[in-house]
Amino acid sequence: MNNHSKGFIYFICLVSAMGGLLFGYDWVVIGGAKPFYELYFSISDSPLMQGVAMTTALVGCLVGAMVAGSAADKYGRKPLLTTAAVLFTVSAIATGLFNDFIMFNIARFIGGIGIGVASALSPMYIAEVTPKEIRGRMVSLNQMTIVLGILAAQVVNMLLARDTSAVDSQAWNVEWGWRWMFWAETLPAALFLIMSLFIPESPVFLQLKAGESRQASHAEAGLRDLMQHKYSRVLLLGLVIAVFQQWCGTNVIFNYAQEIFVGAGFDVDGMFINIVITGIANVIFTILALYTIEKWGRRTLMLIGAGGLGLIYLVLGTCYFMGMTGLLMVALVVTAISVYAMTLGPVTWTLLTEIFPHRIRGIAMATCTFALWVGCCTLTFSFPSMNAALGSSGTFWIYSAICMCAFVFLFRRCPETKGKSLEELEKELVGEENKLAGE
Repeated sequence: MNNHSKGFIYFICLVSAMGGLLFGYDWVVIGGAKPFYELYFSISDSPLMQGVAMTTALVGCLVGAMVAGSAADKYGRKPLLTTAAVLFTVSAIATGLFNDFIMFNIARFIGGIGIGVASALSPMYIAEVTPKEIRGRMVSLNQMTIVLGILAAQVVNMLLARDTSAVDSQAWNVEWGWRWMFWAETLPAALFLIMSLFIPESPVFLQLKAGESRQASHAEAGLRDLMQHKYSRVLLLGLVIAVFQQWCGTNVIFNYAQEIFVGAGFDVDGMFINIVITGIANVIFTILALYTIEKWGRRTLMLIGAGGLGLIYLVLGTCYFMGMTGLLMVALVVTAISVYAMTLGPVTWTLLTEIFPHRIRGIAMATCTFALWVGCCTLTFSFPSMNAALGSSGTFWIYSAICMCAFVFLFRRCPETKGKSLEELEKELVGEENKLAGE
């Protein structure tokens, strides 16, 4: 691969990864806007309506992930990335524009569809256009842009929430601050839309569509094909990895940072500062993952993530149980974020793009991404109830137990995919399944 072709691959991967940037921003921005739009829409005393506002986009994610696979197999990867960019742009403008709570949620739903499509298509597209030597690093670039989007949302939220230019900053935040938090997404969304028009279609899709591959019927693959016995083990692995990335518990720190840090003894200003600190740690250790994923391997990092988080949550739950507050709690939370950012965050997407054969990759990625967002929805729904019933200590102990169970599963089932071509992995993983079925 010469420097010219390498530069072009980096460019198209970066454009595709902008879907991850918007995914991260759109997913987290609502956490900072939450205290203000709840007052604006008069839902501060309605847990049900608060839950609706927080999860409408997640429902959109389910829809987007569900349609992404079949649509990408039929129309191609590039048109779906452009569609996601359009949805992000429309949602960013509309969410801050509407004064009606129902319309606000419709706009969030539209953005959620964009997240679902981008989360399935961006890593898959990157995996299909990059050589095996840098595939893990390039797919991890998608996770890098996700965490940059998360950090951008956290910084924007903090700056707007602390605005003192108005006479009554609280009134300004309730009337306008939360709107600008959403509107700030418009610029990168529009840039993604324009740049998506200049990237090529995935060569894997073009080859399979034209009948140049031994799996030329890939474009017609559907759920019936995915459910064949020969794919059962690899499908189970993909589903567990996808759901575990959410149910490891780390993402509640982003969605419910207010509750977590206030419970650890911090006021509102301290909460926003600590949220940004977690975002910075998220970025730093995701950068580290770009270098370790090709050296340490996917399997090793997944095991470090599951085992490490299991131990951290055990300690964190114990500290909550003992009533501890202050910097120790922040340190534990930042450590958890760091471990996740270096392991489960990027490696999950890399593995999902690698373990499935060409013919079913589109529908398989859509199915696993759908499962991931089901995990995200159930995690988001369950945390307030679990936290109220069990306290922060019991909640994090449960997450610790989940991580330990996942460690055992991954130790027994997760293969090492480092340094292998997609064709080699297909022969190894699905070929092994066929051999087992024959026996």
